[in-house]
Amino acid sequence: MSIEFKNYYDVLGVAANASDADIKKAFRTLARKYHPDVAKDKAGAEIRFKEVNEANEVLSDPDKRRKYDELGENWNRPERQTAQQSGGFRGGAEEGAEFHFDGTGFSDFFEQFFGSRGHPAGGAFAQRGQDIESDILVTLNEALHGSTRTIKLQRVDSRTGQSSLQTLRVKIPPGVREAQLIRLGGKGQEGVGGGDAGNLYLRVQFAKHPDFRVHGANLYYDLELTPWEAVLGATVHISTLDGTVALKVPPGTTAEQEFRLRGKGLPIDKGLRGDLHAIASIQVPSLLTPEEKILWEQLATISTFNPRRTI
Repeated sequence: MSIEFKNYYDVLGVAANASDADIKKAFRTLARKYHPDVAKDKAGAEIRFKEVNEANEVLSDPDKRRKYDELGENWNRPERQTAQQSGGFRGGAEEGAEFHFDGTGFSDFFEQFFGSRGHPAGGAFAQRGQDIESDILVTLNEALHGSTRTIKLQRVDSRTGQSSLQTLRVKIPPGVREAQLIRLGGKGQEGVGGGDAGNLYLRVQFAKHPDFRVHGANLYYDLELTPWEAVLGATVHISTLDGTVALKVPPGTTAEQEFRLRGKGLPIDKGLRGDLHAIASIQVPSLLTPEEKILWEQLATISTFNPRRTI
């Protein structure tokens, strides 16, 4: 089965020598544009959102990016297969069978590079089939509310070329965690000699959110403030997984000051949720109009504030 090479740099619209900061900025811009919660064209945006997340998953990880760059567009040439395997890439093929997934949120190309793993099971005569492991992309909204996903599993006999396609329903439970395995019993490799079939395990990977960072059940948000909002105080509106909320910023707020919104994180247990932590970041205008410059100069003249003052 021919698998198309994915140019992740093109997906994010950055150069191959882009810095980590450039990649982060490009991802956040595109993720905000195509996030299912805000996009008008839901179907088209969902596809692009997954592509952007997949590209960011690889290019924001130094180890994955290095391996991706080393193999490049000729990643599947026969002479490079040994290097690919020794370099730690995990192919989707096991002895006698190949598995291809659709609906997990990751492309076949990603699965061949970093995805499907097989776990052999023992047995002298009646042998249990191998367990298969793949990745599934889960949004924070799915982690909060749960969902039911439909994925397609194609099994290809590498010796005969015959294939079969199976549609599976996967329940994403509320409160699912990053790297958690979702088990689909008996959906792995078929057993031998009357042995039971193996299981399919889907390893959860959270789709990177343009605004929130995840630590356990807590979410972290960069609260960007103007200098006057920090000095004078303000009421600002910020987005949460539950909708927009008003946050009161007190006068004299400093950079890195933290505001906790209780219960606005991810589920913990028994109806409890983690918190959303808003971290203040004071932004300074880079361009000023002539009128604004005059006002800043006047403030500099009359202000007695000096952060470098020593006693």
